[in-house]
Amino acid sequence: MPRRFFTLDVFTDRALAGNPLAVVLDAQGLGDGGMQSIAREFNLSETVFVLPPSDPHQRAKLRIFTPVRELPFAGHPTVGTAVLLGLLDHGHRHGNLAFGLEEGVGLVPCAVEIEGEGQGTATFTLPRLPTEEQDVPSKSVIAAALGIEESRVGFEGHEPSVWSAGNPFVFIPLADADAVARAAPEASRWAALRPEGRAAAFVYTRDVSETGNDYHARMFAPGMGIYEDPATGSAVAAFAGVVMDFDRPEDGEHMLVIEQGYEMGRPSQITLTLTVQGRKLVKASIGGRAVVVSEGALRL
Repeated sequence: MPRRFFTLDVFTDRALAGNPLAVVLDAQGLGDGGMQSIAREFNLSETVFVLPPSDPHQRAKLRIFTPVRELPFAGHPTVGTAVLLGLLDHGHRHGNLAFGLEEGVGLVPCAVEIEGEGQGTATFTLPRLPTEEQDVPSKSVIAAALGIEESRVGFEGHEPSVWSAGNPFVFIPLADADAVARAAPEASRWAALRPEGRAAAFVYTRDVSETGNDYHARMFAPGMGIYEDPATGSAVAAFAGVVMDFDRPEDGEHMLVIEQGYEMGRPSQITLTLTVQGRKLVKASIGGRAVVVSEGALRL
């Protein structure tokens, strides 16, 4: 039977920027293999399949696939799907909604603001605060994997680290925007970044492209079928741990804007909000805008 789908651009306020996303509605009966094949067909960094929730008090259950594997959690699929479901539920009238989405990592509380026809903003609370992991690669391994000089790795006390808020990332601070622009995965040396060989690397610097933003970043994950991602909400979720570890923000609420995708011609802005008490992270959220670009039907 035909299955409705939409595509959206996420972490942007205009079409053909940000991170593209496909969302397939009424995905019951597709099965794991069917979902993976459809994700390969769309060939975007992620495709979401919307299913009825296990708990009827929640809005939906989401399954998220890259072209080669399923993910338990991802940021731009959560933001984009939340905006889409808000539009389907509320129409194009300005308004606010709140609901929960079930993902592999757990329940993800979402708040949506409808801003007009085909567009809105969504913010979700992290279902899992970031945790630091071991097996941090050396600067020499990082430099070889990215094709840059070892001297460019690190700035202002920031050192490489590995954090996860559902998906693990190698966080690589680079000295300036030039080093970030020159970074690119070296195929023969990429697997050395992580023992399992499916490394996802988030490179970042304070040298931003637009005034008012806080960090400039790129994300590479060739082992997961994503050579480069225009905007990676799950990485920014884990980046909260990096900020806490190296910047050590004082108690209170702190809002940061991470820009990504500029080197790809897909400028994106991801908002990270930290709530700090007793110098510890007690809550974090990811937010951004999304716009509907297309809709259609899969005839399978």
